[in-house]
Amino acid sequence: MTFDRRRIIQGAALGLLAPSSFKAAQAQSGEVSFPLKGDDGKPVPNARLLVELTGEIEHLPSVIWVGSNSTAVTLYEFYDYNCPYCRVAVKDLHALVRKTPELRLGLIDNAILSLASMQATKVELALFLLKGPTVTYEFHQRLFAMPGTNDGTRALKVAEDLGVPRRQIEPIADSETAGGMLREQIQLAANLGLAATPSFVAGGVGVLGYPGPKAIGGIVAALDRCGEVVCPA
Repeated sequence: MTFDRRRIIQGAALGLLAPSSFKAAQAQSGEVSFPLKGDDGKPVPNARLLVELTGEIEHLPSVIWVGSNSTAVTLYEFYDYNCPYCRVAVKDLHALVRKTPELRLGLIDNAILSLASMQATKVELALFLLKGPTVTYEFHQRLFAMPGTNDGTRALKVAEDLGVPRRQIEPIADSETAGGMLREQIQLAANLGLAATPSFVAGGVGVLGYPGPKAIGGIVAALDRCGEVVCPA
């Protein structure tokens, strides 16, 4: 598989610019952060995001949708296949979807940590184009279940284990279609200021980092009750 180094460098630069974007989004909205705390009791960075940007997430062509078909309770996760906290979160989010029938989870690959992450993402996108979200979600779970660095070679092996041969995956993974999808995902995450992986968007609010299973469950419960990440007292 071949990869455009210029685009990789651009993606890394976007990741470095994202923290200021997050602060800018907070300032432009005029909203204060919500009193969110992680499972460790520490405050979780969060900010109200511009609706013009959050509305774009829904229209990304490669979102892996899991759970309910209803849009009433929607949680987005932006992840990287070499993010250790994403590896922890994947099992918790799967369990949360299973016990929360009203939850619709949207998974977006924000491959900003390494070249290996981008390689794995291009395989994921090729699989998505070939087989759709159900098979891609199984790929997502299997790849995160493996310890160590996730790269293109490992991702191809997981895809083959799911019955999709390498010869079908590689041309699509190296295509401009997959490359364009990857750039669009990274660009939107940067525009939203989602510098950390994982990051979440819920109820128009961006949450940086993984706050833990209880905290993320609390956010989903609040969304269901009042449409916000924290309900008014």
